[in-house]
Amino acid sequence: MRKNSLKKFFDSGSLFIWLCGGALSVSLLMIGGLLVLIMINGMGYFWPKDLIQFTLKDGDVVLGEWVATEIIPESESLDKPKGHERVQLKVGNRDLYGLDFRWVDRADILNEQYPLDVLAFERREWGNFFGRIKQIQKGESLLASGHEQALTVLSSLLEQTNGIQEKIHDIEQNEIGELNHRLEQARLELRTLDLDGQGRPEDRKEIEAAIHNLEALFEVQNTSLIVLYDELEQFRVTVMDVAGAEKTIQLGTLVKVWAPNSMGGSDKLLMYVQNFWEVLSEEPREANTEGGIFPAIFGTVLMVVIMSIAVVPFGVLAAIYLKEYARQGLLTRMIRIAVNNLAGVPSIVFGVFGLGFFVYVVGGTLDQLFFAEALPNPTFGTGGLLWASLTLALMTVPVVIVATEEGLSAVPREYREGSLGLGATKLEALWRVVLPCAMPGILTGLILAVSRATGEVAPLMLTGVVKLAPSLPVDGFFPFLHLDRKFMHLGFHIYDVGFQSPNVEAAKPMVYVTTFILVFVVILLNMAAITMRTRMRKRYAGSSV
Repeated sequence: MRKNSLKKFFDSGSLFIWLCGGALSVSLLMIGGLLVLIMINGMGYFWPKDLIQFTLKDGDVVLGEWVATEIIPESESLDKPKGHERVQLKVGNRDLYGLDFRWVDRADILNEQYPLDVLAFERREWGNFFGRIKQIQKGESLLASGHEQALTVLSSLLEQTNGIQEKIHDIEQNEIGELNHRLEQARLELRTLDLDGQGRPEDRKEIEAAIHNLEALFEVQNTSLIVLYDELEQFRVTVMDVAGAEKTIQLGTLVKVWAPNSMGGSDKLLMYVQNFWEVLSEEPREANTEGGIFPAIFGTVLMVVIMSIAVVPFGVLAAIYLKEYARQGLLTRMIRIAVNNLAGVPSIVFGVFGLGFFVYVVGGTLDQLFFAEALPNPTFGTGGLLWASLTLALMTVPVVIVATEEGLSAVPREYREGSLGLGATKLEALWRVVLPCAMPGILTGLILAVSRATGEVAPLMLTGVVKLAPSLPVDGFFPFLHLDRKFMHLGFHIYDVGFQSPNVEAAKPMVYVTTFILVFVVILLNMAAITMRTRMRKRYAGSSV
């Protein structure tokens, strides 16, 4: 009876169903666990943590943010028990201590406090500083001393210094940026006259006069910058760490100051939102380990958009030819096999091809034909946004071809025959009937292409991505979208911060933050394509797609 029951159970296929369901559950748990891990470590970065002050047995005082707690299974020291606990603190003050983190054994702690008068200073360089305010000066004048008075004065002064920083940034990015652009254009015009050998002396004198005027304007803006920097240097704040060591900090190097131990839940939530927005909207600082990642977000999205514009037409046209026009024989089968094999080629191979063909051959030729006046400085003969996008388009075109062919195959044959029977040409039937019905399949290929291309890093390292490019490839100068510029990418940002940073431990939170943002960007791009596909399916519900 038992053998018959087992035989019936196996024959019914229930075991296979349970195995499939179990495999699906394990896969979902793995994906969900990964996303939860990234979210917890990434989103927790923005929360303003309390500052803990430890008084140790040897009289040392340590102040910092709690980072982690771990159990040491065995201790080499005889005065500590086996399996003792230790705490990792982010102590900041890198310029004083030479480190960002410190481990403290729980057995060495005599006292644990959360003092209300300690402050956290976010600096543009050297990371955070944790301590207390001693005094604030403007030049040789004392503006405030003591915690309460200095903290009140500091808030208003920070608004003033941040306003000066915004003026400096505006002059450097807009005024001086425009002058540099006009100077470069004028120099290129002179170079063009030298290459042609046909320019009139009057033309040369006119361009040289324009260059002289631009250089004079440049000196005026440079003088304005010097005045603003001198004004920033007048404001100084003297701070002390918990051990009493003093440090003088220019207010212009501070981003913000807060007292985490005296903040309520609503204040911390507001600061949490502000920190999150700053990361999304600002430029990176401190070797990409602090500040924002907006240039990387912008570069990633723009690259994917350009790649999609390039890959969809070529992939769809190739699939239409293979499915609708090509004679189905040995050659067509070989082409399909080659396309399927291309989908499995490592991405670094496409990067090498993109470097050799797009950058050196195509880009070098364009420089010789259209940008000879800028040589030997390359314009398109070096890595840039266009070549990186085309390389990824070449890498993902097999996916689009296969998905489009499947979408075309899913359109019922009766649709084609009915269109031809009503007098439509083959092109009209294809354009007005077959392609709209196959659009969900085409968008499926686009979704797969976007998902793969967004996270690729290896080919980009050879074709245009860089560690830091705060100037966006879009500006107010013609042609407005500069495809020859290098750009930042979220995937490369993760690699650079996580593996090339001089302080890997301090950069770890930024790795999780950037990973979370990259996953979020991929989801948004996919959701946009999925929404379009869903609408197409509802509109052409008669197809079997």
